[in-house]
Amino acid sequence: MTQTIGELLETAADRALPVVRGIGDGQLGGSTPCAEYDVRALLNHLFLVVVNFQALAAREDVDFTQEPDFVADGDWRGRFGDETARLVEAWSVPGVEEGTTGRMGLPARTVGLMVLGDLTVHAWDLARATGGDFAPEPSVLDEVGPGLAAMAPQAREMKVFGEPFPVPEGATAFERLLAVTGRDPGWRPTGVPGAAVG
Repeated sequence: MTQTIGELLETAADRALPVVRGIGDGQLGGSTPCAEYDVRALLNHLFLVVVNFQALAAREDVDFTQEPDFVADGDWRGRFGDETARLVEAWSVPGVEEGTTGRMGLPARTVGLMVLGDLTVHAWDLARATGGDFAPEPSVLDEVGPGLAAMAPQAREMKVFGEPFPVPEGATAFERLLAVTGRDPGWRPTGVPGAAVG
């Protein structure tokens, strides 16, 4: 039986939270697989995604052009846990996957898969940037892989994904998913910043 978006998000959040909680303040300026973001900027982007997709679940308007500095809050690690819990709750409301949501009028389940993809891929980005470990649950990967592959052409047109990264035939399903988004699954930071915990 197909899992609900709420169930999948809960599983994905459980994997993402240890990554975020393990990031030290001294690592916030480090590079990430997303060339335009350092660790701090990527954290702020992921916070914004998590907050805005709560609103999309409730059929409210969102604004992705404003990126508040969520990391300025001294307890941002705890707040990330709170916001992901709200995200799971928002996407667990009965009927939330019915109809459409957002300005583009996309099917609600598709929108839910988008935030599931962001939570999964950006958790990997942050783990790889800061020396942490991350692997998605197979149940999440089974949903996100085909979902992101289907969205990839439009995402590239919108400059959300880069060109697909070439991977060998023996690449894992997650490596292929990362490559579809334009990421190099073997990416490592050139100079790992100090791992001082704030």
